Amino acid sequence: MSTAEPARNDPRVADTVRETPAARALADIPARELFFNRDLSWLEFNRRVLALAQDNRRPLLERVKFLSIFGNNLDEFFMKRVGLLRRLARTQPQSRSNDGMTPAEQLAVIRPRALELLEHQATCWEDDLRASLEAEGVRLLTWEGLAKKQRTKLAKWYRANVFPVLTPLAVDPGHRFPFISNLSKNLGVLLSEPDSTERHFARVKIPGVVPGVIDVDDPGAAGPSARTLMLLDDIIAGNLGDLFPGMVIHDVLPFRVTRSAAVEVDDDEVDDLLEHVEEELRMRRFSEAVRLEVPAGARGPVLDLIREELRLEPADVYPQRGPLDYTDLFAVAELNLNQHKYEPWLGVTHPQITEAGGDIFAAIRKQDILVHHPYESFQTSVEKFIAAASRDPDVLAIKLTLYRTSPDSPFISSLIRAAESGKQVACLVEVRARFDEHRNVRFARQLEQAGVHVAYGVVGFKTHCKCSLVVRRESQGLRGYVHVSTGNYHPKTAQLYTDLGLFTADPAIVEDVIELFNSLTGRTEQRNYDELIVAPYAMRRRMIALIDREIDIAQSGGKGRIFAKMNALEDTRLTRKLYEASRAGVQTTLVVRGFCCLRPGVVGLSENIRVIAVIGRFLEHSRVYHFGAGKEDPLDGEWYIGSPDWMYRNLSNRVEVLVPVNDRQARARLQKLRDIHERDQRTAWDLQPDGSYIERMPPPDADPLSPEALGAFVSFMNEVAPGSASR
Repeated sequence: MSTAEPARNDPRVADTVRETPAARALADIPARELFFNRDLSWLEFNRRVLALAQDNRRPLLERVKFLSIFGNNLDEFFMKRVGLLRRLARTQPQSRSNDGMTPAEQLAVIRPRALELLEHQATCWEDDLRASLEAEGVRLLTWEGLAKKQRTKLAKWYRANVFPVLTPLAVDPGHRFPFISNLSKNLGVLLSEPDSTERHFARVKIPGVVPGVIDVDDPGAAGPSARTLMLLDDIIAGNLGDLFPGMVIHDVLPFRVTRSAAVEVDDDEVDDLLEHVEEELRMRRFSEAVRLEVPAGARGPVLDLIREELRLEPADVYPQRGPLDYTDLFAVAELNLNQHKYEPWLGVTHPQITEAGGDIFAAIRKQDILVHHPYESFQTSVEKFIAAASRDPDVLAIKLTLYRTSPDSPFISSLIRAAESGKQVACLVEVRARFDEHRNVRFARQLEQAGVHVAYGVVGFKTHCKCSLVVRRESQGLRGYVHVSTGNYHPKTAQLYTDLGLFTADPAIVEDVIELFNSLTGRTEQRNYDELIVAPYAMRRRMIALIDREIDIAQSGGKGRIFAKMNALEDTRLTRKLYEASRAGVQTTLVVRGFCCLRPGVVGLSENIRVIAVIGRFLEHSRVYHFGAGKEDPLDGEWYIGSPDWMYRNLSNRVEVLVPVNDRQARARLQKLRDIHERDQRTAWDLQPDGSYIERMPPPDADPLSPEALGAFVSFMNEVAPGSASR
């Protein structure tokens, strides 16, 4: 059983939300003074990503990669957030954001902020990174910049490898304007017959089946290995005469279209969730355009025609200096120039697993295990847990939730192996995981064909929790083993994201997880759990009640303390409760990697709240929640890890799980994590009352091996493998 009394049994932590004078006073403050706009705060997060590309203290190719990540992030922002705001501007024009703006008002302020960031991105590339790459012998050429011999070689390669897959589409009375797919790169061509004044439009799509960056010296290479490179767009544009023989080409306009991912499908009556998701995917493919990207300075009839056909306003056109699609630069970041990259990191096996001779079940029986990825190996812990269970003749059942995983996921193989060997295997596949729907539908069908009991999620809620259960026959009867994580069962992202996972055989937690899976795969609606905190049923109320307890402690003269680490903070009720706690004297530290709608450091409102953002080599993804409970030693307070951020969707529209961390050694690791993040002066930023962020800088006298000098990421590497990392 647990070493700490479950919080839900504490009379001060009842599932109720109380109305207080402090809460009523907050109700009189205008929303714009209480909350940052979610989307503007997200753009500030992406500004911090861009700052990593601008930071010359980082390896050169890593900076190029961060520039590509910035562009990829912005693509997703326009697909999801701008797409949603455009729909709301049509359907609910008077709806208000958390800070009181209408959809139209938000769209109006997003554009100048996005244009500013795009200009910084272009300056970083054109004036800094490109020159730095050239100094290292890496050149990205245009067609005009090629020597005659290089043009001849590339033209021959183009004719054999690109020309056959191109399909020029003309627009005239017999040919409608073609469909432009999402995020595709295209060339709009204005041409005429010789001696004719009549102009015609044609569209050429840049094929996605050919690499976007070509090695000039060896264009047939699988990936660029030499240092003279060229974008595929430029090669095609330089050889358009082959596509339109005998025609006069008057103008060529590269362009890229972004379509909305915020489609709306009625969830009220769903007979088949798989068909429902497939219909949503079909609708998304043909959803409205929300952004048109063109080269800086573009104007004229080609641009006017494309914009009008896509039903876009001039404000939806985004001019771009440098590459039209900055995600093409991922290929440059992968060049074999290791001296310009981070030193490779390979996670170590957790010592408790090593001490058990690699027997992961014996290790968990002995003591709870808290793993911290990617610093500790995902392969030798989480993958091994499910793989060992699939082969163990004493394992009777395996259950797992699958939100995202890799295309070649070892978890799919392990579950199929277990089912084919006669074990009871159940898998909750969330087929509505955004942008992974196709893959998850395929996995669901593959698992079903192997005899796995597959559930497709809960109608009305996304299943976002990450947990697995193994039931094993042992000498004293059946024993359950549980893994609850902050991250997905995804081997690739486990090397790039920081996440926490708890392995435990605690009977009380195991019983709760059994009940959770029964509610996910069956028709029961379990709402009461002894150890787990589960959304959407009780999580927001429990979090508010735990904050209320800290308020009571502070008002009684004790030390009210809260520490929370998450990806995003947006829920207005929790935010108001944190303001109330600050006014009562509760000391609150929030580590929020992405957008944060709470205003910290406002006198009379939130002067006892500080917000830190940590961003760098790995993507901060773990969620940790700590409440001091009036104890002097933080290890005596309450600690939770799990899948939810403090966002409305996580607390109200998703199945999420927080698990208590009861083992004292595991709590000590969480306290160390907190300490490192708070001390970080290398990769941390502080959120200001006006919504801006100030980057921390190491003090000149900082110990070179301290978190202040090294930052969180290197400090965690050195924690699990002392002396292993220095930058």
